[in-house]
Amino acid sequence: MRNSKRLFDCIDVQLSQFPKEDMFAAKEEGGIWRKYSTKEVNETVDKLAAGLHHLGISGGDMSVEKRDKIAVISGNRPEWLMLDLAVQKAGAVLVPIYPTLAAPELEFVLNDASVKLVFVSDKDLYDKVQSVRSKTPSVYAVFTFDYIQPSLHWRDILNKATEQDYKEVELAAAKVGYEDLVTIIYTSGTTGTPKGVMLSHKNILSNVIASTEVFTDFCTSNDKALSFLPLNHIFERMVTYIYLFNGVSIYYAESLDKIGDNLKEVQPAVFTTVPRLLEKVYERIMGKGQELTGVKRKLFFWAVDVASKYEAGKNHGFFYNLQLSIANKLIFKKWREGLGGKVKAIVTGAAACQVRLLRIFTAGKMVIMEGYGLTETSPVISVNRFGEANRRFGTVGTVIDGVDVKIAEDGEICCKGDNVMMGYYKRPDLTAEVIDKDGYFHTGDIGMFVNNKFLKITDRKKEIFKTSGGKYVAPQPIENKMKESKFIEQMMVVGAERKFAGALIVPAVDTLKEWAKQNNLSFGTVHDLIRHPKVLELYKNIVEEFNVQFNHVEQVKKFELVSNEWTVDGGELTPTLKLKRKVIMEKYRDAIDRIYE
Repeated sequence: MRNSKRLFDCIDVQLSQFPKEDMFAAKEEGGIWRKYSTKEVNETVDKLAAGLHHLGISGGDMSVEKRDKIAVISGNRPEWLMLDLAVQKAGAVLVPIYPTLAAPELEFVLNDASVKLVFVSDKDLYDKVQSVRSKTPSVYAVFTFDYIQPSLHWRDILNKATEQDYKEVELAAAKVGYEDLVTIIYTSGTTGTPKGVMLSHKNILSNVIASTEVFTDFCTSNDKALSFLPLNHIFERMVTYIYLFNGVSIYYAESLDKIGDNLKEVQPAVFTTVPRLLEKVYERIMGKGQELTGVKRKLFFWAVDVASKYEAGKNHGFFYNLQLSIANKLIFKKWREGLGGKVKAIVTGAAACQVRLLRIFTAGKMVIMEGYGLTETSPVISVNRFGEANRRFGTVGTVIDGVDVKIAEDGEICCKGDNVMMGYYKRPDLTAEVIDKDGYFHTGDIGMFVNNKFLKITDRKKEIFKTSGGKYVAPQPIENKMKESKFIEQMMVVGAERKFAGALIVPAVDTLKEWAKQNNLSFGTVHDLIRHPKVLELYKNIVEEFNVQFNHVEQVKKFELVSNEWTVDGGELTPTLKLKRKVIMEKYRDAIDRIYE
């Protein structure tokens, strides 16, 4: 693997070292897992690459501008990866696009990248692309992964190629070098037009190689992984290449709603996630705990309490270890069974994970490995390891091999290495703003090193705001701490240029309803419930309990409860489930104004 210079070399590595019957697998109609062997994937990729060449797709002179661009708009499925590998071998460049992208942004990306072919998963996305076709002259064909009339199907390409096409693709693949562009990923910003992050084989492959040692501590070629985070994001895509180069079988979840069922069916050793999904799993488990009675209920919450005191790398003593062992046998064994029974590690990124969850899951033998990075860094900069010596809760772990990190005078995290992007597509001005003359990429995150070893993120540079009194407030630590309350589903701290810090709070509706029932509160809608004086008093007390952990400026003085959960479809969250703060502030302008009345 270390000798590989292109991402598509993963097929040859897998064929020679650990050919699989289930390189990829996904559910098809009838609820049956359709498995794709390494041999079948290899043959399909070659046919697709030759077919793309037959359609006129090529790498040109291998310059960034001359290479053809192909877009994919789809959820995770084997066809996504086979297209990715085929596009690489044909010498072209893949442009992944989030399915949730609005039509105006879609139009911009297709035109900015001069996309020639578009591959979509289903009819809704096909219709979305068709709605902008008249404004995207570079696109000359749209193919679908599902069979949709009258659209072109991706398999139609497989048998188009001539013998000459195969020869030309072989030559094209041989020309692809380590430093050549492999993909352009457009970042989903909340303002302005999306920026195209150019990543080379070197960028991603260096990250794959450096991150592999993190995975091989617990994962082997006999293991399976479940994939559900968007492949459009570099996090899931890079991890996918770790799986491919190391022979881990990849099973694609049917949907976010079916993850629980799929975990039990697949029994993966590992999966990647984001904190928001992990929080939902935890909330669901705790909800079931609340339904228990008598001794079972007492045992459940005793086990959670024991696990919440766990600290990585600490000798807790005989009595604590005995307690934890009992908790694992009686309680956490069932948690592990709920995740398939074979999960060794859960890798999380994209946002800060609550320390409480890290402690409890890890103590329950489901090690959560929290990492850190950006699209521009391919993505991993640092990660908490599987082994306890290189793991510290509340940090994002140690810096991976080949990456150099320094903390600027203002606290900003800067990094340098082969993982740093080639630049923003067609935007040298923006590239110069984030990569300095010494080659360091400025992340926009504020951080520090703990014990000169573990990187700790304290906030986003752009998210830190100043009150009207001139005091600075970092919202993320406040939000992450207060979300530890079982009554708080989501939260956003506000207060830029205001007298004090306030907050918008989305209640954990099911937990709140149960509390209301226990307290004999009658209500109609959730909207009515969150305006009940006793509910407002409940949340006032919760906020005040957490406030004592912060300095005066950071304390939330007033808040507004909002009834609707923030979602990707609603526009309040990014595809990786981060808050779109400006969008939320605009949507809830009236509520924020009420805070400061």
